[in-house]
Amino acid sequence: MKKHCLSLVLAVLLIPATIWAGGKSEQSEDARQSITVYAYDSFVSEWGPGPLVVPAFEKKTGIAVNLVSAGNGGELLSRLVLERNRPQADVVIGISDELLSETVASDLLLPYESAALSQVPAFLHFDPTYALLPFNYGNYAFVYDSAKVTEVPRSLDDLLDPRWSKSIILMDPRTSSVGMGLLEWTVAAYGDAWLEWWKKVKPNVLTIADGWSSGYGLFTEGEAPLVISYTTSPVYHVLYEDSDRYRAVVFDAGNMAVIEGAGILRSSRNIDAAKQFIDFLLTEAQADIAVANIMYPVNQTVELPAAFDFAPKPQVSLMLESERIAKNRDTWLTEWVEVMSK
Repeated sequence: MKKHCLSLVLAVLLIPATIWAGGKSEQSEDARQSITVYAYDSFVSEWGPGPLVVPAFEKKTGIAVNLVSAGNGGELLSRLVLERNRPQADVVIGISDELLSETVASDLLLPYESAALSQVPAFLHFDPTYALLPFNYGNYAFVYDSAKVTEVPRSLDDLLDPRWSKSIILMDPRTSSVGMGLLEWTVAAYGDAWLEWWKKVKPNVLTIADGWSSGYGLFTEGEAPLVISYTTSPVYHVLYEDSDRYRAVVFDAGNMAVIEGAGILRSSRNIDAAKQFIDFLLTEAQADIAVANIMYPVNQTVELPAAFDFAPKPQVSLMLESERIAKNRDTWLTEWVEVMSK
């Protein structure tokens, strides 16, 4: 399970730049047979899909892949913007649907309508320009400890009940995509009154973690019986711990959805190799990505392990328009901080 930061503040993103060895009119054979892929941190980690996907792609194609951990969510896009004049990457993995408006506006990615998209349901084609292609998706959900919780919440309103006092672990939307996902979920659910939910839930919040890993870790250590995560989170415990203790709950009014995308840099000097990598990502790599990320594959032909049956599927998936998010994100975060810091 991987989680992503959403900070888009370029001024504080300090990334050491690699010296760009440009100026050559012709590419060497090595350059044509290698690509650099920027991905979010947990994709690259030893337990992520990167160590599975990259060797399989290299074996199949003979194309070498330099896999680089380049931050999470908005940090990925910020790094690409910073490197606009000295581009380093050929492919980027992990920019989600909520950042679509900013991504398209940056004009950094090359539209590519992969043939593999014919195996991806239409509802997952979130970018009509095909600058970002979906590679996995899921829904946010509250996960509970069934050893401690017998009466589960069935709505966001249920979480306001005093019986949950100091019982919920959340994530900071300034530094966590899961935290931002919950903020957007409340906007989708309550409209202009979304801040009222946050005011009322404060007494029930044990802590607001900086990221998903630390927050979910506190949850599994028994610090609180409820945590914001994904509907698929229980799959991990079934697959790797043979335990169904931790369970996700879906709400009748719906759960916020997230679709993660990958794209090719316009500046790539290895466009053909980059396209091959994207095609591989959407086909043969899908099963490994699903199991490592504990998210759903976008390719509908992929057979999932039986453990995925423990992930409840929402009847309603909520989403906000990317333009609305781009226009209001900074204001929402400012208002959120004002409420939660009091």
